[in-house]
Amino acid sequence: MTRPARLTDTEVSQRLTALSGWSVVSGKLHRAFQFQDFSEAFGFMARVALAAEQLGHHPDWFNVYNRVTVDLATHDAGGLTARDFELASRISAIVGP
Repeated sequence: MTRPARLTDTEVSQRLTALSGWSVVSGKLHRAFQFQDFSEAFGFMARVALAAEQLGHHPDWFNVYNRVTVDLATHDAGGLTARDFELASRISAIVGP
């Protein structure tokens, strides 16, 4: 499998405009989500896990009760790639507007 190409800062900025709620923190795409309760948060994580598995690209995430924090980066590319933005887009679609 070919290693994905790391995006330039300009490319990251351009792609970020299409992702509401996401930001770049410490070189990773970052977003925090809050749900009604643990069950809703866990259901969200399960749906994200299925999308991540389809892409073969997995998030760094942290969950406490009704909160889930997601960070995305392509470790073998040393930064952000199109794969990170694709997964972020799918995550946004899962959580809805």
